[in-house]
Amino acid sequence: MDPIAQFKDGQKAAWASFTALESVTGSVAPRLVEFAGISKGAEVLDVACGTGVVALTAARLGARVTGIDITPELVSRAKENAAILQAEATWHEGDAEALPFPDGKFDFVVSQFGHMFAPRPDVVVKEMLRVLKPGGTIAFSTWPPELFIGRMFALTARYAPPPPPGVSPPPQWGDPNIIRERLGAAVKDLTFTRGTMQFQTLSPRHYRLYMEVNVGPIAKLVQSLEASDPPKLATFRRELEELAAIYFEPNWLRQDFLITRATKT
Repeated sequence: MDPIAQFKDGQKAAWASFTALESVTGSVAPRLVEFAGISKGAEVLDVACGTGVVALTAARLGARVTGIDITPELVSRAKENAAILQAEATWHEGDAEALPFPDGKFDFVVSQFGHMFAPRPDVVVKEMLRVLKPGGTIAFSTWPPELFIGRMFALTARYAPPPPPGVSPPPQWGDPNIIRERLGAAVKDLTFTRGTMQFQTLSPRHYRLYMEVNVGPIAKLVQSLEASDPPKLATFRRELEELAAIYFEPNWLRQDFLITRATKT
């Protein structure tokens, strides 16, 4: 199998447990929707939509929403959430690097901590902009590499096998300079802001245990090291708890993120 295709299959399986985090990611979804400027009647595509928290936040405003994600379990949960909310929404299981939509279909193309996991930034940018109308808005939330979640992914990467050639680290999407380069002349009015996600947890150890179960790359790494190198796993766990302790406030962890907005030229 092609290494990129194999990588995507691994991602698809790894993120199946992410439904448990929807209450946390849902808490900051309105921030992206508001910053993007989504309003009633707009055609919105949520790329790597997960359980649909951003799309359904937009639907509640009266937008016409479509969500797409590579992991079938997350698409199923998005459908359940739409039914509970009694919201109109269209859902697709699919690849952010090969969006099954015509050129210029959407007024807004958004992604919350999702498109950043597509392996090839140039491909996913091209696709997201292709399906966006001229004058439409692209907006996304990402994790800066120098802050907690970006540092956590870098820590995980140090202990995991290297990805195939051509796969970019997800936290690069949290660097404004890299974003400017990747979007380039295809957009104008590029704007950034910041937000904070408060992750409720009793201690850094509680947080580490939760991540080991529910965050795909970490769960996959732990399973591998449990079988192959228990001392290395113990070191990883200690380093993760030490990193989390830096950002720990009484009963919550500070998780700062970057939001980007731009207009397609």
